[in-house]
Amino acid sequence: MPVCRAAGARASGVCPTAGGKLGLVMLVAILLIAVAAYLFGSIPTGYLLVRLFRHEDIRSLGSGNIGATNVIRAGGKGLGAVTFLIDVLKGSSAVYLGGLAGAVLIPSAPLRDMQALAALFAVLGHMFPIWLRFHGGKGVATGFGVFLVAAPWGAIAAITVFVLVTAITRYVSLASILGAACFPFFAWAFVHGDRPPFFIAVQFAVSSLIIAKHHQNIRRLLTGQETRFGTRTQERRPA
Repeated sequence: MPVCRAAGARASGVCPTAGGKLGLVMLVAILLIAVAAYLFGSIPTGYLLVRLFRHEDIRSLGSGNIGATNVIRAGGKGLGAVTFLIDVLKGSSAVYLGGLAGAVLIPSAPLRDMQALAALFAVLGHMFPIWLRFHGGKGVATGFGVFLVAAPWGAIAAITVFVLVTAITRYVSLASILGAACFPFFAWAFVHGDRPPFFIAVQFAVSSLIIAKHHQNIRRLLTGQETRFGTRTQERRPA
Protein backbone atom coordinates (compact mmCIF):
# COMPACT_ATOMS: atom_id res chain seq x y z
CA MET A 1 0.00 0.00 0.00
CA PRO A 2 1.47 3.44 -0.94
CA VAL A 3 2.76 5.55 1.93
CA CYS A 4 0.89 8.87 2.19
CA ARG A 5 3.15 11.65 3.40
CA ALA A 6 0.71 14.56 3.29
CA ALA A 7 -0.82 15.51 6.64
CA GLY A 8 -4.34 15.61 5.21
CA ALA A 9 -3.88 12.21 3.61
CA ARG A 10 -2.61 10.70 6.86
CA ALA A 11 -5.57 12.16 8.75
CA SER A 12 -8.15 10.87 6.28
CA GLY A 13 -6.47 7.54 5.74
CA VAL A 14 -6.77 7.98 1.97
CA CYS A 15 -3.77 8.28 -0.28
CA PRO A 16 -4.40 10.48 -3.36
CA THR A 17 -2.08 8.34 -5.48
CA ALA A 18 -3.89 5.16 -4.50
CA GLY A 19 -7.24 6.83 -5.10
CA GLY A 20 -6.14 7.90 -8.56
CA LYS A 21 -5.01 4.40 -9.43
CA LEU A 22 -8.27 2.96 -8.13
CA GLY A 23 -10.25 5.40 -10.24
CA LEU A 24 -8.22 4.46 -13.31
CA VAL A 25 -8.75 0.75 -12.67
CA MET A 26 -12.51 1.32 -12.37
CA LEU A 27 -12.60 3.34 -15.59
CA VAL A 28 -10.65 0.70 -17.50
CA ALA A 29 -12.86 -2.07 -16.09
CA ILE A 30 -16.05 -0.20 -17.08
CA LEU A 31 -14.71 0.36 -20.59
CA LEU A 32 -13.75 -3.30 -20.94
CA ILE A 33 -17.20 -4.47 -19.85
CA ALA A 34 -18.93 -2.00 -22.18
CA VAL A 35 -16.79 -2.87 -25.21
CA ALA A 36 -17.00 -6.62 -24.62
CA ALA A 37 -20.78 -6.47 -24.20
CA TYR A 38 -21.13 -4.35 -27.34
CA LEU A 39 -19.05 -6.79 -29.41
CA PHE A 40 -20.99 -9.74 -28.00
CA GLY A 41 -24.30 -8.09 -28.84
CA SER A 42 -23.14 -7.02 -32.29
CA ILE A 43 -22.83 -10.58 -33.60
CA PRO A 44 -25.36 -10.43 -36.50
CA THR A 45 -26.97 -13.82 -35.95
CA GLY A 46 -29.77 -13.61 -38.51
CA TYR A 47 -27.49 -12.23 -41.19
CA LEU A 48 -24.86 -14.94 -40.64
CA LEU A 49 -27.35 -17.84 -40.53
CA VAL A 50 -29.21 -16.82 -43.68
CA ARG A 51 -25.93 -16.14 -45.48
CA LEU A 52 -24.51 -19.51 -44.39
CA PHE A 53 -27.52 -21.77 -44.98
CA ARG A 54 -29.44 -20.01 -47.74
CA HIS A 55 -26.68 -18.02 -49.43
CA GLU A 56 -28.81 -14.87 -49.32
CA ASP A 57 -28.56 -11.50 -47.67
CA ILE A 58 -31.46 -11.16 -45.22
CA ARG A 59 -31.16 -7.39 -45.60
CA SER A 60 -32.47 -7.74 -49.17
CA LEU A 61 -35.56 -9.71 -48.11
CA GLY A 62 -38.82 -8.59 -46.53
CA SER A 63 -38.34 -5.68 -44.16
CA GLY A 64 -34.56 -5.91 -44.47
CA ASN A 65 -34.23 -6.45 -40.73
CA ILE A 66 -31.74 -9.05 -39.49
CA GLY A 67 -33.96 -10.19 -36.60
CA ALA A 68 -35.82 -13.46 -36.13
CA THR A 69 -39.21 -12.20 -37.35
CA ASN A 70 -37.89 -11.21 -40.76
CA VAL A 71 -35.89 -14.44 -41.03
CA ILE A 72 -39.14 -16.37 -40.44
CA ARG A 73 -41.13 -14.25 -42.89
CA ALA A 74 -38.47 -14.76 -45.54
CA GLY A 75 -39.25 -18.47 -45.42
CA GLY A 76 -36.85 -19.76 -42.81
CA LYS A 77 -38.87 -20.84 -39.78
CA GLY A 78 -36.09 -23.04 -38.46
CA LEU A 79 -33.47 -20.36 -39.02
CA GLY A 80 -35.78 -17.82 -37.43
CA ALA A 81 -36.15 -19.91 -34.29
CA VAL A 82 -32.38 -20.43 -34.07
CA THR A 83 -31.83 -16.70 -34.65
CA PHE A 84 -34.16 -15.86 -31.77
CA LEU A 85 -32.51 -18.35 -29.40
CA ILE A 86 -28.97 -17.23 -30.20
CA ASP A 87 -29.91 -13.55 -29.88
CA VAL A 88 -31.45 -14.29 -26.47
CA LEU A 89 -28.34 -16.25 -25.43
CA LYS A 90 -25.91 -13.57 -26.55
CA GLY A 91 -27.80 -10.98 -24.50
CA SER A 92 -27.96 -13.22 -21.44
CA SER A 93 -24.30 -14.20 -21.77
CA ALA A 94 -23.18 -10.59 -22.10
CA VAL A 95 -25.00 -9.58 -18.91
CA TYR A 96 -23.86 -12.64 -16.94
CA LEU A 97 -20.23 -12.19 -17.98
CA GLY A 98 -20.43 -8.43 -17.44
CA GLY A 99 -21.65 -8.96 -13.90
CA LEU A 100 -18.95 -11.56 -13.30
CA ALA A 101 -16.23 -9.27 -14.65
CA GLY A 102 -17.55 -6.42 -12.52
CA ALA A 103 -17.45 -8.58 -9.39
CA VAL A 104 -13.80 -9.46 -10.11
CA LEU A 105 -12.51 -6.12 -11.36
CA ILE A 106 -14.69 -3.70 -9.34
CA PRO A 107 -15.86 -5.63 -6.28
CA SER A 108 -17.08 -2.42 -4.62
CA ALA A 109 -19.52 -1.66 -7.47
CA PRO A 110 -23.14 -2.91 -7.22
CA LEU A 111 -23.53 -6.13 -9.21
CA ARG A 112 -26.76 -4.91 -10.78
CA ASP A 113 -25.07 -1.76 -12.05
CA MET A 114 -22.44 -3.85 -13.83
CA GLN A 115 -25.13 -6.08 -15.27
CA ALA A 116 -27.07 -3.02 -16.40
CA LEU A 117 -23.96 -1.60 -18.09
CA ALA A 118 -23.44 -4.83 -20.01
CA ALA A 119 -27.16 -5.01 -20.84
CA LEU A 120 -27.22 -1.54 -22.35
CA PHE A 121 -24.17 -2.10 -24.55
CA ALA A 122 -25.23 -5.60 -25.63
CA VAL A 123 -28.51 -4.20 -26.93
CA LEU A 124 -26.72 -1.26 -28.56
CA GLY A 125 -24.39 -3.75 -30.22
CA HIS A 126 -27.33 -5.69 -31.64
CA MET A 127 -29.05 -2.55 -32.88
CA PHE A 128 -25.92 -0.88 -34.25
CA PRO A 129 -23.38 -3.61 -35.13
CA ILE A 130 -20.06 -2.36 -36.37
CA TRP A 131 -19.86 -5.33 -38.77
CA LEU A 132 -22.95 -4.20 -40.72
CA ARG A 133 -22.22 -0.47 -40.79
CA PHE A 134 -24.32 0.04 -37.66
CA HIS A 135 -27.55 -1.23 -39.28
CA GLY A 136 -28.80 -4.04 -37.05
CA GLY A 137 -31.93 -5.46 -35.50
CA LYS A 138 -34.58 -4.00 -33.22
CA GLY A 139 -33.27 -5.57 -30.04
CA VAL A 140 -36.31 -7.60 -28.97
CA ALA A 141 -34.66 -11.02 -28.56
CA THR A 142 -31.40 -9.58 -27.26
CA GLY A 143 -33.35 -7.28 -24.94
CA PHE A 144 -35.27 -10.26 -23.60
CA GLY A 145 -31.96 -12.04 -23.06
CA VAL A 146 -30.42 -9.22 -21.05
CA PHE A 147 -33.60 -8.78 -19.02
CA LEU A 148 -33.71 -12.52 -18.33
CA VAL A 149 -30.49 -12.25 -16.32
CA ALA A 150 -30.90 -8.75 -14.90
CA ALA A 151 -34.55 -9.18 -13.80
CA PRO A 152 -35.81 -12.69 -14.66
CA TRP A 153 -39.37 -12.42 -13.29
CA GLY A 154 -39.84 -9.07 -15.00
CA ALA A 155 -38.61 -10.61 -18.26
CA ILE A 156 -40.99 -13.57 -17.93
CA ALA A 157 -43.91 -11.21 -17.29
CA ALA A 158 -42.92 -9.10 -20.32
CA ILE A 159 -42.59 -12.12 -22.63
CA THR A 160 -46.02 -13.26 -21.42
CA VAL A 161 -47.44 -9.93 -22.60
CA PHE A 162 -45.60 -10.43 -25.90
CA VAL A 163 -47.03 -13.93 -26.42
CA LEU A 164 -50.58 -12.89 -25.52
CA VAL A 165 -50.59 -9.81 -27.77
CA THR A 166 -49.09 -11.80 -30.65
CA ALA A 167 -51.69 -14.55 -30.24
CA ILE A 168 -54.58 -12.07 -30.13
CA THR A 169 -53.50 -9.60 -32.83
CA ARG A 170 -50.80 -11.46 -34.80
CA TYR A 171 -48.83 -8.22 -34.82
CA VAL A 172 -45.32 -9.08 -33.60
CA SER A 173 -44.34 -5.42 -33.68
CA LEU A 174 -47.22 -4.38 -31.41
CA ALA A 175 -46.42 -7.26 -29.06
CA SER A 176 -42.75 -6.22 -28.97
CA ILE A 177 -43.61 -2.59 -28.24
CA LEU A 178 -46.05 -3.43 -25.45
CA GLY A 179 -43.74 -6.05 -23.94
CA ALA A 180 -40.84 -3.60 -23.91
CA ALA A 181 -43.00 -0.82 -22.48
CA CYS A 182 -44.22 -3.05 -19.64
CA PHE A 183 -40.86 -4.49 -18.66
CA PRO A 184 -39.45 -1.65 -16.47
CA PHE A 185 -42.62 -1.67 -14.38
CA PHE A 186 -42.59 -5.45 -14.06
CA ALA A 187 -38.94 -5.31 -13.04
CA TRP A 188 -39.67 -2.68 -10.40
CA ALA A 189 -42.46 -4.83 -9.02
CA PHE A 190 -40.62 -8.17 -9.06
CA VAL A 191 -36.95 -7.34 -8.39
CA HIS A 192 -36.02 -7.90 -4.77
CA GLY A 193 -33.16 -6.26 -2.88
CA ASP A 194 -31.24 -3.21 -4.02
CA ARG A 195 -32.42 -1.37 -7.12
CA PRO A 196 -29.66 1.16 -7.88
CA PRO A 197 -30.73 4.22 -9.89
CA PHE A 198 -28.46 3.29 -12.80
CA PHE A 199 -29.98 -0.20 -12.93
CA ILE A 200 -33.49 1.25 -13.13
CA ALA A 201 -32.46 3.93 -15.63
CA VAL A 202 -30.96 1.33 -17.98
CA GLN A 203 -34.17 -0.69 -17.94
CA PHE A 204 -36.13 2.33 -19.12
CA ALA A 205 -33.36 3.21 -21.62
CA VAL A 206 -33.30 -0.26 -23.20
CA SER A 207 -37.11 -0.38 -23.37
CA SER A 208 -37.17 3.06 -24.98
CA LEU A 209 -34.53 2.03 -27.53
CA ILE A 210 -36.53 -1.04 -28.51
CA ILE A 211 -39.69 1.03 -28.94
CA ALA A 212 -37.82 3.72 -30.89
CA LYS A 213 -36.43 1.09 -33.29
CA HIS A 214 -40.03 0.16 -34.10
CA HIS A 215 -40.89 3.67 -35.34
CA GLN A 216 -41.65 2.43 -38.87
CA ASN A 217 -43.84 -0.35 -37.48
CA ILE A 218 -45.70 2.18 -35.35
CA ARG A 219 -46.40 4.26 -38.44
CA ARG A 220 -47.66 1.20 -40.34
CA LEU A 221 -49.80 0.12 -37.39
CA LEU A 222 -51.43 3.53 -37.30
CA THR A 223 -52.16 3.42 -41.05
CA GLY A 224 -53.29 -0.23 -41.04
CA GLN A 225 -50.42 -1.36 -43.28
CA GLU A 226 -48.49 -3.50 -40.82
CA THR A 227 -47.92 -7.15 -41.81
CA ARG A 228 -49.37 -9.77 -39.51
CA PHE A 229 -47.30 -12.68 -38.24
CA GLY A 230 -47.56 -15.76 -40.45
CA THR A 231 -47.54 -13.80 -43.68
CA ARG A 232 -44.69 -15.12 -45.76
CA THR A 233 -42.85 -12.68 -47.97
CA GLN A 234 -40.09 -13.04 -50.51
CA GLU A 235 -40.19 -9.37 -51.43
CA ARG A 236 -36.73 -8.14 -52.17
CA ARG A 237 -35.46 -4.77 -51.18
CA PRO A 238 -33.38 -2.63 -53.52
CA ALA A 239 -29.67 -3.38 -53.27
